[in-house]
This record gives sequence, C-alpha cells and structure tokens, in this order.
Amino acid sequence: MTQLALVIDLNVCVGCHACVTSCKEWNTSGTAGYLSDMNPYGADPVGTFFNRVQSFEVGQFPDTETVHFPKSCLHCEDPPCVPVCPTGASYKRESDGIVLVDSDKCIGCNYCSWACPYGARELDAHQKIMKKCTLCVDRIYDESLPESERKPACVLACPAEARLFGDVNDPDSEVAVAIRESGGYQLMPEWGTKPANHYLPRQKVSITIHEDELERADNPLRKERRKPMPDDSEPTLDETTSW
Repeated sequence: MTQLALVIDLNVCVGCHACVTSCKEWNTSGTAGYLSDMNPYGADPVGTFFNRVQSFEVGQFPDTETVHFPKSCLHCEDPPCVPVCPTGASYKRESDGIVLVDSDKCIGCNYCSWACPYGARELDAHQKIMKKCTLCVDRIYDESLPESERKPACVLACPAEARLFGDVNDPDSEVAVAIRESGGYQLMPEWGTKPANHYLPRQKVSITIHEDELERADNPLRKERRKPMPDDSEPTLDETTSW
C-alpha cells in the first residue's frame, strides 16, 4: 500500500525556515484555507503553522553544536488522532496514507490534538477548527504542474535539499533508499503510531586542526588600518595596526 511521506536529513538542515514560510504561503491560498496570524509583530503573537523548526544545542560546553529539527504531522500508519474524532473529521486516506481533516466536519473539540503525541495539530484561532500538514495534497496531484513541481511546497523551497518526498513503502523510491542507506528513523516509535515521516540522523564529523593551521598567514579576513602620523609622514611597519 502506498504511503507518501517526508524524509528529513538533519545532517543537512540549516534552520533557515524556508520550509515554514513556503508552507504557510502555499496552504493559505490552497485547500487548507486561511491560516491565522494575529498580532504577528507584538509581544504575544498567535498563528497557525503546519511546519515548525525547533533549534536547540546538544553536547556540553564548550563542545556543543546546534541542531535544527523541522517538525510537522508525521502521517502515521496508525494515527491516534483519527479514532478519537467524534465527528469523523480526522481521517487517513487509503490511496496514499495521507492524514487529513475535513474542515466541514471539524467542531474544534481538540480531541485529536490531545491524542497526538507529537503536538503536530494546531487549532486555528480565527476559524476555531483543527488544521495540520496535508503534504500539499492539492499540489502533488495537480497535473497542470510539471511533474518536477508536484511536491510539497516545503520540499521545493528547501535550499539545502534536506527534505525528500515519496512513497516510503516502495523499496526502490528515493525516500526508501535514503532511509535504508542512511539509518533513517521514526520519531518516538515507542508510541506505536508508526510515523510515516522519517529523519536521517546527524553524523558527527571530527576535524583535526594542526598547530600551524590555527592562524593563516594569508587570512582573507585580516584587515590593516594605518595610524595617522602627527606630521603627515608615512607610518612605519611597526606603526601599522592589524585587525
């Protein structure tokens, strides 16, 4: 059975938020409808996003590094958000495995949000209905677009190509190969939801710096500033300040 999903390479993601903004732009004008942004530049902004990037440091000082972690609906094979919905608004499509919300049926009760262990659902503060990532379902099946553009907006926008899209159940697909060859993993598998989205782990790279490489003689960042002389004569080498 087909299961469309995203595979995100944490070793490549630079936390630029291009996926966040492109997702919001496309879905606001697409089938998802209005995505609220109330008081976006104030002290207490409120907004609805299908995709967010969380950044945090790992390791112990001074040996630390920043990890950028994009997160959205994981389109689980066994989504806990579906059976708790009292109106049937939350459902999983059999044709491609995408989990969606029928806005005409949603009553904004928050049951699906409470059931989701990943915090991937958001109640739109304006329309009072639940919204979530749709994998740009209105775009990926749009035959008026070139085949190369029938991908989620976040995938097309990523400048580092950290996001892949395809059928994770097809062993020959790009996403399945990436998962298999790069040790792709599911988020919080202990919950038994079988998330379709996978992450490719960060790879620790160790760089050895030799003593004679600590300062380059031809350092392009070095700039020199001449100190003016009281008598307007040319400064000597010893009177030149290096920055």
